[in-house]
Amino acid sequence: MKDITALLVFYSDATAIRKALQSLKRIDDRLHAVIVLQEQGKPLTGAINEMPSKQMQYITWNDPGKTLNDIIQKINSTYVLFLHDTDYLSPAIQANSLHLSQSEPFLTTNFYSRNIAVHRPFLVSTSFLKKQPFLLNSQLPFKEALLPAWLFDKSTSQKLCKEDLVLQSKRNNSANILEKQTFMHKYQLKKIQTANPSLSVVLSNYNMEQYAETAVVSCLLQNTLPEQVLIMDDGSTDNSYYRLKQWDDGKLVRVFEKENEGKAIALNRLLPYVTSDFILELDADDWLDPDAISVMKKLLAVLSEDTAVLYGNLRKWKQLAGDVLYKGVAKGKPVNGRAGLLSYHFPLGPRIYRTSVLKEAGGFPVMTFKDGKLYEDVSVLSQLIKHNRFQYHDFTVYNVREHKKSITKTHRADWDAFLKSLQ
Repeated sequence: MKDITALLVFYSDATAIRKALQSLKRIDDRLHAVIVLQEQGKPLTGAINEMPSKQMQYITWNDPGKTLNDIIQKINSTYVLFLHDTDYLSPAIQANSLHLSQSEPFLTTNFYSRNIAVHRPFLVSTSFLKKQPFLLNSQLPFKEALLPAWLFDKSTSQKLCKEDLVLQSKRNNSANILEKQTFMHKYQLKKIQTANPSLSVVLSNYNMEQYAETAVVSCLLQNTLPEQVLIMDDGSTDNSYYRLKQWDDGKLVRVFEKENEGKAIALNRLLPYVTSDFILELDADDWLDPDAISVMKKLLAVLSEDTAVLYGNLRKWKQLAGDVLYKGVAKGKPVNGRAGLLSYHFPLGPRIYRTSVLKEAGGFPVMTFKDGKLYEDVSVLSQLIKHNRFQYHDFTVYNVREHKKSITKTHRADWDAFLKSLQ
């Protein structure tokens, strides 16, 4: 009975594809079709001679999540089998063992890199898959997160397949790949929830259509959810407001809009809606680790009452065409006094404010410099440090995306003039 469609995704060379296709011959009696997804501009059709069944397709993707969702809706086999990057079926696999029950609609497998295990779907009931779509490229930090992120909220019904069912060819163990692996491993963390202390995320968006959904989704793919995610669209002229609005559920996530007046005013408009003890400021082009909220809450729970701001380290990524490249961690350091703050290698972050102190200070200062549309973080920190302590902890759960539209890139020449305006 040919009841399995095999989907091969994110393969980067023909050798790995050929090995995967060759291994599929072990279950040829079950294969209904084989579909290879190849990145636009990077064809892998040289492997077609290894075709293990009569029905085989090469499909080019631009957005892998959307492409997979479209393909899956057209699949009429009982099961979908996923092979990824360098996967191939083990010689130990038995075709008659690949079956699922209604209570266990999918099997998962592990991908290992230097003892870091990342769970991915392996065999999935097609009917279940059609009701559980994949996230889109614009909603994930990098394409490799597609399959692990799909499993995020499905751990309670997860059933790990045997370790010897899927093997991997030679792996790329670059710093970039390992950092992504470490990030994706966190999707598997046990889900916990604690209300104390409470923490909200505030986000101002202006024309970040390409990145803003990644920021919002990263707040939702947390092993501990924040109490609120409050978003103000600051008069965007692209489609980012409409894309963000789809995440507004009126409870956890609320999305507002206003005319363009700058980030400080946009964030101040959100402050009256904040009901939590603390506020995390998230830039629309950045994103959080899946354990960011839980890590922050643990540190906030023991924060001294006279401390207004908690901050740590920043993980930096460079935006490339369709991907991000890991650049390293910008380590924070303790800051004492305003002079130390203004000599800090900015940006200081992640910035977690004590809500009561921020509200008492009147929120984010609206400076006359550049109509208040730049350096709102430095402005508010400069005010708060006059009467409050800042606390640095060595933790890294906040990801900064460096790209051509980054404020720090496009307005670096204004920094000295801004510092003079603070005198």
